[in-house]
Amino acid sequence: MRISNMARGNTMYTSNAYLVRGDWNALGDWNTLVDTGRDPVVLANLEQAATGVGKPRVEQVVLTHGHYDHVGMLQAIRQRYRPLVYAFSPHLDGVDRILADGDSLMLGDAWFEVIHVPCHSQDSICLYHSGSGVLFSGDNPVEPHQGVSDRNCDCGELASRLSHFSVHMVYPGHGGEYVKAQPN
Repeated sequence: MRISNMARGNTMYTSNAYLVRGDWNALGDWNTLVDTGRDPVVLANLEQAATGVGKPRVEQVVLTHGHYDHVGMLQAIRQRYRPLVYAFSPHLDGVDRILADGDSLMLGDAWFEVIHVPCHSQDSICLYHSGSGVLFSGDNPVEPHQGVSDRNCDCGELASRLSHFSVHMVYPGHGGEYVKAQPN
């Protein structure tokens, strides 16, 4: 799988918006946007992304939670690409399918598990791929020094939930991706 941040070059406060593609842009892959951000640069970057001949640039969107900086471009992306939209919350406009803890979704060419973690918000999810150890964490702080500062979120709660997962690379909602520190 290939992962690119479509919010690069942003000019306003926004979340990351990760485009997940298969290694070969095969017809069976699902070009997936994890969060939409709120900066129009996301649309410009999507138009430049190599997503495969004859394939829609964005076939599905998965929202890690419903905060404005993660869903601001959702309507524009729906209008332009007509993707399926997944979220844990049934209260977001434009969502086609409601996710549940433990669901599996194909992002690019890899299957990810949905992990509901009501830490940063009640509708927060993480997406985990066991084969590579990739985790999309949204705004949930996987490690105390990473993620969004949040008085309502106990990093230990998320750490406990993720303790049986072998997380290697974290793609957070804000900031750059990083290799997760492994316990000694």
